[in-house]
Amino acid sequence: MIPELSRPDQRITLPRFPRWIGFIALCIGMGMAILDIQVVVTSLKVISKAFQIGDDQISWVQTAYLIAEVIAIPLTGLLMRVFTLRWLLLASLVFFILASIFCAYSNSYVELLVGRIAQGFAGGVLIPIVFTAIFLLFPPSIEQSLATTLAGFLAVLAPTLGPLIGGWLTEHYTWHALFLINVPPGILAVAMGYFALPQQPINTAELRGLDYLSLGLLGVGLSALLIGMKYAPQDGWLALHVLAWFGLSAAALWWLWKRPNPAVMFHLLEDRSLGFGCMLSFLTGFVLYANIFLIPFFLASVRGYGPLAIGLTTLVMGLSQLFTAPISVQIDRYSNARILSAVGFVTFGIGLFMNADLTLLSDRETFFWPQLVRGVASAFIVLPPIRFALALMPLDKVGDASGLFNLARNMGGALGIAVVDTMIWQRSPVYSDQVNEWIKTEPEKAAVALGMPLSDVPAPNDAMGMMSITDAIGQFGITGAINESWILLGCVSLLALPVLWWLGPVASAMPPKKLKLLKGKNGSR
Repeated sequence: MIPELSRPDQRITLPRFPRWIGFIALCIGMGMAILDIQVVVTSLKVISKAFQIGDDQISWVQTAYLIAEVIAIPLTGLLMRVFTLRWLLLASLVFFILASIFCAYSNSYVELLVGRIAQGFAGGVLIPIVFTAIFLLFPPSIEQSLATTLAGFLAVLAPTLGPLIGGWLTEHYTWHALFLINVPPGILAVAMGYFALPQQPINTAELRGLDYLSLGLLGVGLSALLIGMKYAPQDGWLALHVLAWFGLSAAALWWLWKRPNPAVMFHLLEDRSLGFGCMLSFLTGFVLYANIFLIPFFLASVRGYGPLAIGLTTLVMGLSQLFTAPISVQIDRYSNARILSAVGFVTFGIGLFMNADLTLLSDRETFFWPQLVRGVASAFIVLPPIRFALALMPLDKVGDASGLFNLARNMGGALGIAVVDTMIWQRSPVYSDQVNEWIKTEPEKAAVALGMPLSDVPAPNDAMGMMSITDAIGQFGITGAINESWILLGCVSLLALPVLWWLGPVASAMPPKKLKLLKGKNGSR
């Protein structure tokens, strides 16, 4: 019989088999939620044609999902205290499945947006409860290390596989399949979670004294911030309407921070290990999500690859993560999390710098070794910060702490994509002007830059000839801007080193074997 637990600060004790079945159900839910972002983005043009809407409107299909997701993520701790791990998982999965079906059979653009908002909110809950469950279901042991590795691995692998799955579905089925693929694994996860996870009494008393104003401030603050970052790359970060969105966000979040008993426990960031862990999670999201954005953008815009070919190219990073995961478990067991994080971020940064010399002729082979390096390093930029941010957090606070940790990663990812998108918009014309100048003064250099024989470079006064290479000039501009973006991301990755130095020695960074000795001292660092 499944045991019943009543205390939120009590570890859930289960036999090994149901414990892992329940955890895998949680991981399936998180994988679906993260994968859904990248799967859908590959087919936005197909969806826009189906609904006969423009690029600016269709981009809201992604933005709506992301806004709902980041609002839900920090609420997960509160929702778990009310509904418990089991019922929150089951409700979120069912909600996500129904929202996916609703999206697949939407008859209008508005209906699709409503479905995406529902999907995003359910997905935002499914992500942090996995990292919470690591510490609720598993005591400090090799099982906890394995669970941490599995969760971190899926968090990185899912967006990497997104372009491949989305591209394959786009080429072989209709866009509806992008949403319907969530149904079978979702039903499986519901069945696994229902039979494996313990029944705990729902605690509605948590809702009676809830500060609903702080919930509204959270929604306004995070939504305005994401909307501002959506418009900033094309319209300019200092555009009046962009500054207005950022100002609204700052005001709402500042007011939320100052409230005495907010629904979201931002005061937990005063804990040194969690606060610095969130900094590293932010940097991880920044470099990881921007990296995943840049490769498909280059291959589609410069090389003319289709969605499936792009997905096959990005698969290298996912496969390298797959082979590295078992090794990383053993290394993580015996190593200090700060040292592992430092090695991981430096190695990931090297992998980013390795792609900073792209040309118009760069092909999928160009991305093989850099992606391999980044794939190997990704385990060590994801796993160690999870451990020292959450390992010694009191169990009744780990849900809120997990929400903040995952919120930091998602907001870092949103900012990273916005920054590199801005660089592409602003720096591409500079490089295009540069090659135009070379055509006038140094045609040999222009020929090399454009990847063509010198005889194909037209004279500056040859209007028809210049028109024939307009696309190549634009592609050179994009390539130059993307190379600068790789350099920027490499530098951001190296920012983890001063953060880790500033953090200093913390107890939660100890190897798991030593952490086990600190059992019962959850509040200490």
